[in-house]
Amino acid sequence: MALTPLPPLGCLLAFEASARHLSFTRAGNELHLSPSAVSRQISQLEEFLGRRLFSREHNALRLTPAGETYAIDVRSILELCSSATSNMMARVVKSRLTISCTAGLSALWLAPRLGSFIEVNPDIDLRIIVRDHFGVVSSAEYDVGIFYLRNADVPGTHTQKLFDEQVYAVCSPGYLNGTLLEPAQLLSHTLLVLEDAERNWMSWHSWFERVGVTRTNPASTIIVNSYPLITELAAHGKGIALGWSKVIDLLLENGTLVKASAASATMGGAYYLTRPLERAESAPARRFREWAIAQMTP
Repeated sequence: MALTPLPPLGCLLAFEASARHLSFTRAGNELHLSPSAVSRQISQLEEFLGRRLFSREHNALRLTPAGETYAIDVRSILELCSSATSNMMARVVKSRLTISCTAGLSALWLAPRLGSFIEVNPDIDLRIIVRDHFGVVSSAEYDVGIFYLRNADVPGTHTQKLFDEQVYAVCSPGYLNGTLLEPAQLLSHTLLVLEDAERNWMSWHSWFERVGVTRTNPASTIIVNSYPLITELAAHGKGIALGWSKVIDLLLENGTLVKASAASATMGGAYYLTRPLERAESAPARRFREWAIAQMTP
């Protein structure tokens, strides 16, 4: 439905200012127009309405009864338009960024740090998808990812190394009361085992093998399919877990976990920033990549 009749906006602005000041001169100063230009716009509006809005007396300008009523309505309409425009200009048009990473990385590395990214990027709406294996991530469902890879050459994917893998044995501070065990001595304790059908992460067996322990039959185990839960169990003194450097650094720094042995091992993999090659890197993805790399700076 067409909005008719509507007078020119410039005429309404000239009328509202003139009605408020009761002066074409002061209205012109406010609108950066000459008094004669304001007078012409008022005359055009009066002709459009078929009503006199002002009584032009000697050295005085007065509103007619029709002008008084119209001035109230016009000012209300212009104030509403001004408010709506101001609100629209104040709104930030947000971009969407979908991040994909493993449960352990999202809970232990990303979540504690993400506030600093949000603080400097308030225009980005975040969506986080947890996938524990990069192989099950569809290129259509994410913009940027952080995943552990043993081989960075992934077809259709751009990869950039974030940090190398280094794996320690960790436990709660009270579990061993500060004692560092030799790797073989860990087998006398409860080991917290990550159950992973698509074994990609280092297992206890692989860890022991790399630190020179050939007999790998622990006294007892607790098997869990969630790495964040494993760290929780370790923090509550339920056993010894494998801890990935950088992923658990904050837990080591705040004393929630401590190293159970001085030994460490790696399978040569690393954590990588990933993104699909089928589309160009978006500005939000670039800003997240730059932020993630900056987190690695001591």
